[in-house]
Amino acid sequence: MNSYAVFLRGINVGGINIKMAELTSALKDFPFTKVKTLLASGNVVLQSELSAKDVKAQFEKCLRDRFGYDAWVVVLTAERVGELVDACPYPADDKSTHSYITLSSDTAMLDELFQAGQELGGVQQVRLGPEASAWLAPAGGTLDSPFSKLSAKARYKASTTTRNLRTLIKVRDAAAGL
Repeated sequence: MNSYAVFLRGINVGGINIKMAELTSALKDFPFTKVKTLLASGNVVLQSELSAKDVKAQFEKCLRDRFGYDAWVVVLTAERVGELVDACPYPADDKSTHSYITLSSDTAMLDELFQAGQELGGVQQVRLGPEASAWLAPAGGTLDSPFSKLSAKARYKASTTTRNLRTLIKVRDAAAGL
């Protein structure tokens, strides 16, 4: 049995509201066990015999069929989430900045986003692996930061999602407890 973390993009923002209890209930019809949601922003940990690719396909099917939401999810093994958290050179808690990790199901798209961030200038970012990069935003100004605006473009929606480092630590810890 494999432990996974599933990260949904755009849940409970922009008019797409899915109650986590309803999501958990809907996932019971799929080949997942020990399903647990974290926070209300689309973070799920679960176990499955399926590969990460098949978990992604089944999870997205559930969201389409049950909620009419053509969702995009990024699926990582619990072990990989831990490795990414450990690799992040930025602090989880800092009064002047917030640390974020952008996750992607498409490495080419993340390559493009990372390069575009470098071309913006003034963006402190580091690549953590083929599926993740970390970046800093000023406290209280995340949504207004140039990189946040760049990563929110429609071009990146189908393959990327971003989480605060503190959220990833909670997901790592929850997945380890499965």
